[in-house]
Amino acid sequence: MTDDKTAFLDAQLNDLREQGLFNHIRTIESPMDGRIVVDGREVLNFCANNYLGLANHPRLKEAAKRAIDQYGIGPGAVRTIAGTMSLHVQLEQRLAAFKGAEAVITTQSGFTANLATIPSLVGKGDVIFSDALNHASIIDGCRLSRATIVGYAHNDMDDLRRKIAETTEYGRRLIVSDGVFSMDGDIAPLPELVEIAQANNILSMVDDAHGEGVLGRGGRGIVDHFGLHGQVDIEVGTMSKAFGVMGGIVAGKQVIIDWLRQRARPFLFSSAMSVPDVAACLEAVDLLEESEELVQRLWANADLMKRELSALGFDIGHSETPIIPLMLGEAALAQQFSRALFEQGVFAMAIGFPTVAKGAARVFAMAIGFPTVAKGAARIRVMNTAAHTQTDLEQALAAFEQVGRSLGVIGG
Repeated sequence: MTDDKTAFLDAQLNDLREQGLFNHIRTIESPMDGRIVVDGREVLNFCANNYLGLANHPRLKEAAKRAIDQYGIGPGAVRTIAGTMSLHVQLEQRLAAFKGAEAVITTQSGFTANLATIPSLVGKGDVIFSDALNHASIIDGCRLSRATIVGYAHNDMDDLRRKIAETTEYGRRLIVSDGVFSMDGDIAPLPELVEIAQANNILSMVDDAHGEGVLGRGGRGIVDHFGLHGQVDIEVGTMSKAFGVMGGIVAGKQVIIDWLRQRARPFLFSSAMSVPDVAACLEAVDLLEESEELVQRLWANADLMKRELSALGFDIGHSETPIIPLMLGEAALAQQFSRALFEQGVFAMAIGFPTVAKGAARVFAMAIGFPTVAKGAARIRVMNTAAHTQTDLEQALAAFEQVGRSLGVIGG
């Protein structure tokens, strides 16, 4: 039952349900791993960004428990007042060394890392050149900055050059791109982007959320992957994916990190990462520095899944990373495919453009940046992890084949 003040929300929610846009969130009842319990049922998990399987790693859990016993739970205040603990300082120093950067500042999440960084560096009268497929957190950070936003075609460096040449009124300038694009699994042409930025005296920024723990030596990220240490001005990342925990990273030149400590609003006005999160992240750095085994296992699993899904006849796009977009076309088919997979014991979500969107549903969808893929490009986003065993992969492939054949996606 709603009153007059919220009747418009009830109407919009009904529109969302009618258009198939209402977000039904499943409940996980077990630790995050290669196999999880979802809505009371054990299934193979191909939804998570838990690339290295660290979200339930015993060493990270023990590190968090030890830190709680020593330091408690939370920092108790924003870091600039009384909330910076020795663990926070230690994590930032370790991350800077791990990533080969002059300095690092941490935030509560990868999302807030972008909200902290972009508006601190550019503002009204400035210009941001942003890839057309950048993540919502970059888009929101750009909007909050009040700078002019100039989009360029996805990964098209010729279009970026044109947009820079055409944009003659500006104060400061920033080029920002995802490192790994989460829907298609492709990688930004970072060497060329940096070359363009340097030639035009423009700040360069890359969001490496899906490259942390995946690309580079031992998962050091996209800057290490391309050997561009010291040449990318700002590298944003997250510890909620491959690191298996929570928290945002901003790495770069010391002067930039010092400036963010003075001006980044999520750093100045929101409490820091909790004690167990920081301790677990420190243990994750230890693991990655000790061995590349988990990173290698992740890539081996991804290579197997790509090879076998392609051999079955599925269109898996042009991913360069462990993200596999299983292309299906229309959203209704993708949703049907996802439901059928779940019945076969595989949890893999559909992502797509709604077949019909009108009225309040369309307004809502556009306002939040949904859909995340183009019309006719709906897919199952298959997320491989190092937590999956050979048996897991074989079982998943059998389910994909059965559902694909039953729905006429692949032949036979």
